[in-house]
Amino acid sequence: MAHSASEITPINDQHSLLSQTVKDEIDEGRKADHQDPNVVVSINQRYDEIFKDLDNNTCIKSATIFKVNVGLRKSNENAYTPMLISIGPYHKKNSQLDSMKKYKLLYLRRYLQRKNGLNVESCISELEKIKNVALKCYNDDLDTDIVKEFSEMLLLDGCFVVEFIRECGGEEEKEDIIKLEWMKNQVCQDMVLLENQLPFFELVILYHMTMHPNEENVLYMVRRTFLDTFPKVKGIPKSEIQGITERFDHLLDVLHMFCRPSGEKDEQNMDANSQNQCCKISFCGNMRLQLSKEIPESLDFWQCYHIPTAKELFDSGVSFLKIGFVEENDEDKTSLFDITFEKGLMKIPCFAIEDTMETFLRNMIAFEQHTSKELYPYFSNYAHLMTQLIGSHRDKLSDGVDVAIEKFYYIEECSKLTQHCEKPWNQMKASLRHNYFQSPWAGASTVAAITLLVLTVIQTVLAFTGYVNK
Repeated sequence: MAHSASEITPINDQHSLLSQTVKDEIDEGRKADHQDPNVVVSINQRYDEIFKDLDNNTCIKSATIFKVNVGLRKSNENAYTPMLISIGPYHKKNSQLDSMKKYKLLYLRRYLQRKNGLNVESCISELEKIKNVALKCYNDDLDTDIVKEFSEMLLLDGCFVVEFIRECGGEEEKEDIIKLEWMKNQVCQDMVLLENQLPFFELVILYHMTMHPNEENVLYMVRRTFLDTFPKVKGIPKSEIQGITERFDHLLDVLHMFCRPSGEKDEQNMDANSQNQCCKISFCGNMRLQLSKEIPESLDFWQCYHIPTAKELFDSGVSFLKIGFVEENDEDKTSLFDITFEKGLMKIPCFAIEDTMETFLRNMIAFEQHTSKELYPYFSNYAHLMTQLIGSHRDKLSDGVDVAIEKFYYIEECSKLTQHCEKPWNQMKASLRHNYFQSPWAGASTVAAITLLVLTVIQTVLAFTGYVNK
């Protein structure tokens, strides 16, 4: 088969030819600019328009649903990718998830049957009113096809989420559309992915359009639906859930609220000017978080980043106690983050490790790393602390995670741990306990040996003094 000269040119020669071509074009452009000053003006005008578009692009400021950045994604790509169902625009074109469309249609039909006169056209007409606001919640340029069908996607995916939550977390006596347990678990796992979210205000609108007077609060149903996914969820009573006035970005934001430390206090509403425009039409007001303990100015902030490993802490006399592991007990209000250290005892809440746990933690961390909301990054702090304690390079949970010192929840505990390990007496006591009092028998033998040694010394002293007296 015949080839042209350009096809058989060596790669290095092609590169040289390309460089020469680019150089010639630049030289010609410079000559043209020199001859026609209007070209420079047109370029400036073009960039002025670009800069103006940046100012008008409110998505930069109002985005609440993000694509996970490369730094976080590289550790585990699958942890941020849906395996069964696509919610929202980011994974809409993934053909491997098309099998769930029939389930979306089934849930949509159930949703429309809840109210007489409700149909697809009237619902889409209602969602068209919030389309532009909802689009601004996504920080990526969406395909033209997706934007064109955006309201229809909001309806189909939104009705699936609302009805699935009603099915799993409500108290209706209706036959489940998704009957297989593994499928329900996978749907729950996919619904807590950062890239698989819908604006929460849109879910609230759909919920209120078909809400019955005696129906459970939507937040309560969310909690019941994802209860098994929560690591040490707070046991918030129904009465308190009814009074929650926080404004949420999406489902993951709601779960973050349920997982906050048990000692946290809410503060006054934030200034409305600091809120994301995407969330202003939500049904709740937003609250700022405040740590329940003040950070002493005397603490060495460097200590919170480089604390000893669990082995080093053990060698320095630190004891560990697991707390809060009581299965099927709603009265246990211990949070995942309730880690404390006092008088040589470190208390760490424990929880069951399941396949979904890593995905859940990683997406919570991704939410904290991307959001501009005023919240404390408890999951990011927890990952950093656990990585420090484990001291293993194989643990990648905190890869790409930025820990801001002014929002580090464990700064007091880390400082106490470091100060404890720096005291020589603590290390000496720990060495004695580990080497000579590790068990009752070892302790008894040590005491017997010390007693024998003391008696021998006394006997020697008495014998020597008796000899001298003679």
